[in-house]
Amino acid sequence: MRILIATTQVPFIRGGAEVLAENLRDALLAAGHQAELVSIPFKWYPPERILDCMLACRLLDVTEACGAPVDLLIGLKFPAYYIPHPRKALWIVHQHRSAYDLWGNPIADLHLQPHGEQVREAIQQADRKLIPEARVITTISQNVSRRLERYCGIASRPLYNPPAQAGRFHCSVQEDYLFFPSRLNRSKRQELAIEALALTRHPVTVCFAGAADEPAYVERLRFLARGQGVENRAQWLGLIPEEDKIERYARALGVLFPPLDEDYGYVALEAMLSSKPLVTCTDSGGPLEFVEPGTTGLVAEPTAASLAEAMDRLWENREEARKMGQAARERYAGMRISWETVVETLLQDSQAPRSGRPAAGH
Repeated sequence: MRILIATTQVPFIRGGAEVLAENLRDALLAAGHQAELVSIPFKWYPPERILDCMLACRLLDVTEACGAPVDLLIGLKFPAYYIPHPRKALWIVHQHRSAYDLWGNPIADLHLQPHGEQVREAIQQADRKLIPEARVITTISQNVSRRLERYCGIASRPLYNPPAQAGRFHCSVQEDYLFFPSRLNRSKRQELAIEALALTRHPVTVCFAGAADEPAYVERLRFLARGQGVENRAQWLGLIPEEDKIERYARALGVLFPPLDEDYGYVALEAMLSSKPLVTCTDSGGPLEFVEPGTTGLVAEPTAASLAEAMDRLWENREEARKMGQAARERYAGMRISWETVVETLLQDSQAPRSGRPAAGH
């Protein structure tokens, strides 16, 4: 089959969604198909530009290329999943969250814009009308499926995929640090981790690895660490090579990842593959689908005090941390997450005739 994968990307910003798109392409190629990525540049400000991008996607014709038909379009991100095609499957990474669960939240700004309300309504109407055009509707997690059902009344099927280079993650000797690998972004809540560090009873150290979406945010975090008196226990590694990241996972005491309502969370899966317990929060979304509290990791309230307590628990109970990490690795193996399953589901389900209602939920 000739397959196009449609997504959007903010230029110069790279995260889990970009890795997912590339890995899906590679999995399709490995399965013997022709596959290409189509990335639409996305700008969310001023909010009127969102409407422009939505319209641009609807006007695109990707039914053929160089005189040969495109057999299937797989849509991943808003508003690329609006691109029309007679045989379309959706594997939704997320909707435009500022128009949904992040409306009114300080980490988003659509609600603060002069025409934000109108743009929000346009996005919601378009999602409700256009998403059901697809022959199959899947998402990357139960969390994303719940949002789609809650806000748009559209059923979908969660479809998990493994992280990049899943086979290379391993476990080594515990060292004295918790690992926090993620883009530096307000939604990932590195600030909460710093505030928690200041409340720990033990000299817990956290190694932060990842680039900042906005350069000024790094300085903000460093300033907060100095103000909290924990600058010597917060190590800023920046964007590190994949090999270094894997080794950092392997030697960590545990993995720290307390984002706000994460869509999926590769960090949780990478921690499991590295036989490390994950510390996350009750409102962290996707990672909660993979953590069994007290068995494979710890789930704290989204407060500095509760997160500090969880960090201290791993620090003072090394054997418990090791056992939780082993249990996490065993749980991952039992979930049978694979790219073969992803490809088979998207392709097989897309062959079925459209029923006139969301072709999801199995």
